[in-house]
Amino acid sequence: MTATAISNVEQQGSAPSIEYRAPTPLRDVGLVSPRAKERIAAIVAPLALLALWELAVRSGALDVRFFPAPSQIVQTFYAMTFSAQWDQSLGHHLLVSLSRALIGFLFGAIPAVMLGAVMGLVPIVRAALQPVVGALFPIPKVAILPLLMLIFGIGEESKWAIIAVGVFFQVLIATSAGVANIDKIYLDVGQNFRAGRLNRYLTIALPGALPVIFAGLRLGWGSALLLLVTAEMVSSQSGIGFVIWRAWQLLTVEDMYVGLIVISIVGMCSFALLDAIERRLLPWKSRS
Repeated sequence: MTATAISNVEQQGSAPSIEYRAPTPLRDVGLVSPRAKERIAAIVAPLALLALWELAVRSGALDVRFFPAPSQIVQTFYAMTFSAQWDQSLGHHLLVSLSRALIGFLFGAIPAVMLGAVMGLVPIVRAALQPVVGALFPIPKVAILPLLMLIFGIGEESKWAIIAVGVFFQVLIATSAGVANIDKIYLDVGQNFRAGRLNRYLTIALPGALPVIFAGLRLGWGSALLLLVTAEMVSSQSGIGFVIWRAWQLLTVEDMYVGLIVISIVGMCSFALLDAIERRLLPWKSRS
């Protein structure tokens, strides 16, 4: 074969070859994706724990006086939910507790966000208030409940006040830190465009600090539930805290577990709601 013929063959290209491809793993086609595995684990793990708990109680490994079987707790939950008397039902106590927690949370969170943003923007205000916050924040909020009861009485106002105090400091510290750590260039841009202090407060400071503010709101809501139950144990005839305290007095351990489970469910649902609100307000925030 001449050089010209060889060159013509090279230009025409060689014959097509068959490429072998390995089968696509199941994880790559979405049948067992990592997210699906996480969801399955999140469901299976609690169910397995409940099954072990039930077996331990039935086998006598756990003392039923302190650790009743999950099946018994479910029966008690059903009986308390569908009680013939509404004021004794679980739904009534839950609504009372949620209203107290929400009112106290708003009373504490709203002024905390406003004042925290001012502290973050104005150094002189931050310097003046930081010693006060540093002195008052470490005081256990439960310790001031008797004082608040003296001031507001044993009614609803003292419960709102103790929740508001607990929420206020956590949201205040988070908001102040979030605003203070905003890159100064953004504030300078607003100033260059002749934006007033209020405009910079609403359009730059608060939006820029929202991720940190939401972290403070989560911590504040957790404190609100804690203080709510404590206040209801001390001075209340209704609410989930009252249910738990009455169960201790009457030695009805199943009722106590029902109250604990309800508080746990409220916490999980409320944190999921806060996450949904944050995703709505901060669509640009990356999530793993």
